Amino acid sequence: MTGPPTPGARGARLCGRLVALGLWPLLAGTAAAHVGALGGAGTPQPVPFWLVALTGGGLVGGSFLFTSLMTDQEAIRSVNASRLGVPSSATLARTARDIARVLGVLGLLAVLGVALVGPFGSTNAAVLVVWVGWWAGYTASTYLVGDSWPALNPWRTLAGLVPASERDLPDVSAWAATAGLLGLVWLEVVSPVASDPRFLALVVLGYTVVTLAGGAMFGDPWFERVDPVARVFRLYGWLAPVQRTADGLSLRLPGATLPERALGDRSEVAFVVALLWVTTFDGLVSTPAWNGAVAPVVDLGVPAPLVYLVATLAGFGVFLGGYRFAARYARRTAGTYVAPVAIERRFATALLPIAAGYHLAHYLGYVVGLSPALATAVTNPLTSPALQAVVLPGWFGGIALALVVLAHLVAVWVAHAIAFDLFPGRLQPIRSQYPFVLVMVAYTATSMWIVSQPFARPLAV
Repeated sequence: MTGPPTPGARGARLCGRLVALGLWPLLAGTAAAHVGALGGAGTPQPVPFWLVALTGGGLVGGSFLFTSLMTDQEAIRSVNASRLGVPSSATLARTARDIARVLGVLGLLAVLGVALVGPFGSTNAAVLVVWVGWWAGYTASTYLVGDSWPALNPWRTLAGLVPASERDLPDVSAWAATAGLLGLVWLEVVSPVASDPRFLALVVLGYTVVTLAGGAMFGDPWFERVDPVARVFRLYGWLAPVQRTADGLSLRLPGATLPERALGDRSEVAFVVALLWVTTFDGLVSTPAWNGAVAPVVDLGVPAPLVYLVATLAGFGVFLGGYRFAARYARRTAGTYVAPVAIERRFATALLPIAAGYHLAHYLGYVVGLSPALATAVTNPLTSPALQAVVLPGWFGGIALALVVLAHLVAVWVAHAIAFDLFPGRLQPIRSQYPFVLVMVAYTATSMWIVSQPFARPLAV
């Protein structure tokens, strides 16, 4: 149960996250186990990748053929509309919300304080809380359980203490959220924000200043449209089984609300695609293929942060362009007069299960492996204890692959339900999905390739 261990098992590539968080020096030792990692450096694959990717892509394609047999629109709506109401007391809900707000603000202050005065290095409690507890663990709760961030969000609570000026947000506000999300992930990759607690405090302080200023100027619309973190959690919350209603809470099938959601414009579609891309990019940067492609460019004298920035934007452009091409081609295969922009907006929510599934596959072993370290750091925030970790069994890597495939199957069902809601008849909705199924198969193969790759330490930036 104690480290420092070496990576040994194969499967999902969470070793990259250990490097990104600066934990690799702590985990690279002589013990026989591995922690928070489902991928091994240089470990041969027991199953050829082409077979893994073909199986995953085949399951996605096969699920489309299976769901195509269900062409009764009322039956599809009935499945998605199934729910179990959970009445709640208004007083109890208000009390729980107030407690969450206090905990959120105290958590923010604690992270800043420990990051500034606590021990230096990756075992600092603030580093582990932010990356293991919040960005990995809490984020998963927003799509596995429900979105509690509106109540817990400390920046929204603090901004609410100041009367908002109620200014109108500019039309580019949603694009600003997309830029913010891409920028945050790029910063995570190229900076010591995940290993240097002092730098982490600086980033959190900067984010706090910008967010509080935006919240004070524009009020709640800032958190609905511009704040990238709030938008990530809100979109993931659409996928969750627990949904808030006027009467309390309701339990729904995972992803059942997605066919009911319609994004406002193309900028919101871009944010969904960016969410899918940054999760993929976060794993891509520690694969051997990535290092092999980037190393020659860096050797020519191009700064590594610039290379990563160009790759971040280029990859996003490829993902967005591929999705828009699928939307335009769906109009042709369906033989419809529905505008491509309208098709983009309706089908974009089908990408959310893919993003959530890859996030879970990417972080599950990481959270489980480092949960003892997180618990120790939280109970002793001003000390630097030896890193403790859970030894994950070799079969754990298969869970990541299964999660990727399962998420894509949910995405296929969501797209099927959207198609029958958007297009008339039976043949037209099925034909409209052809381009999107091809895109999903490509996403499946890409995700499973990344998940199954051996670990390669990213280039120094």
